[in-house]
Amino acid sequence: MLPLVVIIRRSGPMAERHALGISRGLPDGSTSSISTTVAAPQQEERFIVPSQLPPPELIETEKLASLFSSDDVLLIDVCSDDNYDRGHITGARHIQPASLTLGQPPAPGKLPHPDSLVRILESIGYDKDKLVIAYDDEGGGWAGRFLWILDVINHEKKGLVNGGLIAWLTDGREVTTTVPTFEQTQVQLTADTKFIASLAEVHDSLGDPEIVIWDARSREEHQGLRSGSRRAGRIPGAINLDWLATMDPENGHRTRKDLQDVLEALGITRDKRVITHCQTHHRSGLTYVLGRQLGYDIRAYDGSWSEWGNHPDTPLEVG
Repeated sequence: MLPLVVIIRRSGPMAERHALGISRGLPDGSTSSISTTVAAPQQEERFIVPSQLPPPELIETEKLASLFSSDDVLLIDVCSDDNYDRGHITGARHIQPASLTLGQPPAPGKLPHPDSLVRILESIGYDKDKLVIAYDDEGGGWAGRFLWILDVINHEKKGLVNGGLIAWLTDGREVTTTVPTFEQTQVQLTADTKFIASLAEVHDSLGDPEIVIWDARSREEHQGLRSGSRRAGRIPGAINLDWLATMDPENGHRTRKDLQDVLEALGITRDKRVITHCQTHHRSGLTYVLGRQLGYDIRAYDGSWSEWGNHPDTPLEVG
């Protein structure tokens, strides 16, 4: 199996830690468990998204149906196992949603180990030159997380089915129980962390007027009334827009047409750099992709509240 090489490009206060091979430093000096091969850091401004990497395309069901006969398209189903077995879009290859996470406490939503990513992509016959389209059965959380991973590995051509399987069925389109046959591929990846925000970077961004944190959790979680972590509350200054509020339930859970206006009214504006999170970077998989599509300079905090809320020393707000 060919290795995944993770190239860390950093500058500023984090550069020294990355140069020493510490991929994600915490305020107390501890590190996360992701294993990486670290190249020498390069001087680059933080939070600058490489403009040459296109955002995921938002694909309507009509266009997807027209692509069935194309050999240049790889359709990925990130639904639950049961729903995939009950019926999936023709030609879709299945990825178990949980496999897209590290799955280890206290921050199970972090990026999987490099060798796990390689196995996942080889199992679906990944091809870096194809248009990779993803959908799920919930409006875009898991599919969005998969597309975030494609950004991390610098995959260029990618798309999200607008509304996913819900929209597909709402439009009266057919599904199949036939599992496609295909050859697995051998994958070699080069990735960087431009699209990932670490705990230390989120901590360093607090109070920076040029950076806004988009909390995609529920209002109850944001206010500290409910939590899946040891501590409840929110990252100081974070702005709450529930991931569900980005969807239109009357239109097959497609993205609401006024989303840009809603974000602007909340203060999540395109002149700022955005970090989005939820509890495990599952729900914020969708908000990340929507931010990319709307032209935001956005990153995902994959440690999310599971890491922040379980850390004893991170600041928080409630109410």
